[in-house]
Amino acid sequence: MERNVAILVILGSVISLVLAFVNIYLGGIAIIIFISLLMSLMIMKDTTDHPDIAVHLREDARAIILTNKGNARAEAIHGALVPLDIEFDIPSLDEDSTYEFPLTSMVEEIKVAITYKNEKGIPFSKSMMISSLEEEPDLLRPMIPVFKWKK
Repeated sequence: MERNVAILVILGSVISLVLAFVNIYLGGIAIIIFISLLMSLMIMKDTTDHPDIAVHLREDARAIILTNKGNARAEAIHGALVPLDIEFDIPSLDEDSTYEFPLTSMVEEIKVAITYKNEKGIPFSKSMMISSLEEEPDLLRPMIPVFKWKK
């Protein structure tokens, strides 16, 4: 076990036992709190060193913009534009940074296939269709519009 996890397990069991002798409900509450903290540590461990590259077209549809929205640097990025038979390589892309790949002409719809690695060498791949005619989704729009949602 890692040091942080071992400390949390030992500390959680000792505090839960002490509180269980005081009141059984307090011991149960402490166990639930420490289990949720342990689960949070495990989830945080799984999501480290994970680059996430998002691809979209520029407003005039003459360039493809790659944005690293992950929490690690993406390295050895290789992209392919499927109907145009164009391939490109980018050495690295830091977190929250963008790269713009210019196109020779406007495109209406295109499929982009991207492969990349994180700093540890773990490979990732992604492919998506991007279009200049469809709007980007409003992430703040509720599923059930209530109270006269903006139009």
